[in-house]
Amino acid sequence: MIMPGVSDITWVKLSPATLQLLIDGDLSAASVSAGATLSQYLVDEHWLWRIRLEQIGEDPSSADWIARAAVTDGQVVGHGGFHGPPDTEGVVEVAYSVDPAFRRRGYAKAMLRSLLARVDADPSVTAVRASIRPDNAGSRATIAGFGFKKIGEQWDPEDGLEDVFMRPAAR
Repeated sequence: MIMPGVSDITWVKLSPATLQLLIDGDLSAASVSAGATLSQYLVDEHWLWRIRLEQIGEDPSSADWIARAAVTDGQVVGHGGFHGPPDTEGVVEVAYSVDPAFRRRGYAKAMLRSLLARVDADPSVTAVRASIRPDNAGSRATIAGFGFKKIGEQWDPEDGLEDVFMRPAAR
């Protein structure tokens, strides 16, 4: 079920060339490379694209799981994907972010719903993980109702303490 007023999310894969252009701050060329009109928000996320570009360099198979622009009604409303391909146990960690100009309109739930549909259709995935800071009420509200259960905590060097949630893949 899509939120009222929120269309389905379409994902535009961001190739290594597109990621480099976003890192370089060249929004126009990045849009041409991606085949879609990207947004300044994606340029502003250059720190993340550096990480993802390095990740793809180390493991080219991760490109199919990470770094996608979220588009609805012809506008980029954020980005999402996973932290990488399924691990040895078949677990993927979901990641998504909504452009501040589009927050609190149901796009995060639409993005998560779309990402979960992707993993639920992939037999190599057994479960989906989400790591959320205890003070991030928005992300906690986003995953509510999608079958995630808290399974523990972890320390992230960039985000600090995070609660770890898991959801089995639905078949």
